[in-house]
Amino acid sequence: MYDFNTLYEAHSVEEALKLKKEHPQALLLAGGSDILISIRHGKLAGCDLISIYGLDELRGICTEDDGSLLIRPLSSFTDITMHPLIKRHIPVLGDAVDQVGGPQVRNIGTIGGNICNGVTSADSASTLKAYDAILELTSLEGIRILPYAEFNLGPGKVDLHPGEILTGIRIPKESWESTYGQYIKYSMRRAMDIATLGCSVNVRLTEDKKRISRLRVAFGVAAPTPIRAFSAEKQAEGHLLDQELLNLVSEGSASDVMPRTSWRASKEFRLHLVKELSQRATIASIEKAGGKING
Repeated sequence: MYDFNTLYEAHSVEEALKLKKEHPQALLLAGGSDILISIRHGKLAGCDLISIYGLDELRGICTEDDGSLLIRPLSSFTDITMHPLIKRHIPVLGDAVDQVGGPQVRNIGTIGGNICNGVTSADSASTLKAYDAILELTSLEGIRILPYAEFNLGPGKVDLHPGEILTGIRIPKESWESTYGQYIKYSMRRAMDIATLGCSVNVRLTEDKKRISRLRVAFGVAAPTPIRAFSAEKQAEGHLLDQELLNLVSEGSASDVMPRTSWRASKEFRLHLVKELSQRATIASIEKAGGKING
């Protein structure tokens, strides 16, 4: 049994926003793969819920006039993995969310819920950070646009104002065009486990395929929130595809992260993973882009 107080069902985004204003303490229920577990474990017992699961206007993926990819937040992990636009332009995002739980969880779990939970282990988070995702946050007062880079405020805390609902996730064309990426998840088990560390890299090479034009590196579980490795990115820009590049990415990433010790892994082991996975993901991304590490 699930111990909640009242379940309100919204039939439109506007109705959901009105319900949220009338019941500010109520929690939004999307796929429910996280929140229902918390209720069952007693952490959210007696709460009120506003279900937005039936809002098809918050589902789907499309290309906008400016070339941005728009992902609606109720798109399931399975929807994302299978969608032609994701496969064509940012398949690494599909690869990342395909590592969430099992098939049942991926069929109901939503990308919006995944990032709004604010947990550093969210498999979609590091890839969205690495692709400079932009969030569309809607309230009765209007729409607020926020870079995803500014959304995570702390462990489990996000910049979602009272009365706001996430209504869109955008990947600008300049972020996905001619880029190739790799997501690597290290976990204690190969299936249905939370990441001990996640690393997402994407690269854009120069026309001659000999240098880095742009590189992005992001991590999950390497800090209290999903984090970009800006030092590694800066040092890689314009660099030849050689072992020195990999060393710079590895050391730059290690200098940017703030891992901690938990029952899953020690701080030292996570730092080792940061260095190792950033190199592996960079090599894989470069090879997908048609380049090769020399030396």
